[in-house]
Amino acid sequence: MTDVSDALARWHAVLESRDPAGVPALLAEDAVFRSPALFAPQSGRAVVAGYLGAAMAVLGPAFRYHREWTGSDSAVLEFTSEVDGREIHGIDMITWDSSGLIREFTVMVRPFSALQALMQAMAAQLAG
Repeated sequence: MTDVSDALARWHAVLESRDPAGVPALLAEDAVFRSPALFAPQSGRAVVAGYLGAAMAVLGPAFRYHREWTGSDSAVLEFTSEVDGREIHGIDMITWDSSGLIREFTVMVRPFSALQALMQAMAAQLAG
């Protein structure tokens, strides 16, 4: 059984460090990432780490979690940030496997204009 509080604390510690090099160690080999900007889920530790690392860079120091809801193997984290002058409001839905590794990471973002700004910034970050 996953200890969500420990798994969540590891996630928060990597975010606070602002070092994307810590992300892969948090992910299951077959981790899946879902985003409102992508049609299909993205799979695999390296791919998911790339997206999460890019998001850490793009969302930057303005990124803040405000509230959390936890289940036996999952959490929903409400966040805000700013990209290109647009306030972003969203949630991260994270599910962990029995080893405490992230199995699924789903992001939802609003408003649409902020999602558009985020998509452009993410594309530039992933390309560079």
